Amino acid sequence: MKIGIIQQHNTADKSDNMKRLAEKVSDLAQKGAKLIVLQELHNTLYFCQEEKVDNFDLAEPIPGPSTAFFGQLAKDNGVVIVISLFERRAPGLYHNTAVVMEADGTIAGTYRKMHIPDDPAYYEKFYFTPGDLGFRPIQTSVGLLGVLVCWDQWYPEAARLMAMQGADLLIYPTAIGYESSDSKEEQERQREAWTIVQRGHAVANGLPVVAVNRVGYEPDPSGLTHGIQFWGSSFVAGPQGELLYRASNQEEETQIVDVDLHHSEQVRRWWPFFRDRRIDAYGDITKRFGI
Repeated sequence: MKIGIIQQHNTADKSDNMKRLAEKVSDLAQKGAKLIVLQELHNTLYFCQEEKVDNFDLAEPIPGPSTAFFGQLAKDNGVVIVISLFERRAPGLYHNTAVVMEADGTIAGTYRKMHIPDDPAYYEKFYFTPGDLGFRPIQTSVGLLGVLVCWDQWYPEAARLMAMQGADLLIYPTAIGYESSDSKEEQERQREAWTIVQRGHAVANGLPVVAVNRVGYEPDPSGLTHGIQFWGSSFVAGPQGELLYRASNQEEETQIVDVDLHHSEQVRRWWPFFRDRRIDAYGDITKRFGI
């Protein structure tokens, strides 16, 4: 399957961000992409750098304006698109939600981000209620998509549960970057750790992984930090963790990566991790800690 990824630098102009995404989606579709993955919260700047009540005005219902916009885009181009929205579920109840738009313009399914971070410049617990839809892949015309979101990337349990539900691949819309006060060496360790852990999910589950990150600098409106330099580095890995493509850590990019979904079965025959799992001995995994 030809998978298109869009790594974009966002600005404060929502309409411009969406216009540029639409142009890139159309271009990738014309070049043969059948599935296109966008980055986390792609319509706006990453507003979680500050805790500001007015930012809840950015949220929207699902279905809503963005699903209509990207649904029409998917239909016009005959592609499946993974989008990422700030969902207004009810007054005072909001989620960080990925939505899969089917090639006919309908909503194939949604996933509400389960793991919510709370770090300097990433104040997501202020905005997002943890997801309640579980780890369930979304059936589409191009396969069963195991869609997760950003902070979920660090949790092998999330990847495993998606794989156990039959996902054909794992997909992570993302917004992560450098803290300017860290040394260059520490910044690089963090970026590499982010890549390594997801490649590990590919290996452990015998599935391709698609991670699409935003790129470029976004200032902190509060002035409490120096803002975030999003590190890009979007990538696609095969079921043995092999890098099929890795984008720049500084520039916008669009790319089509050809992924052989049938190869996963061969890899799982060579490395039968699911056969050898000791499911009788894993009960403690549901505890917060072992002691």
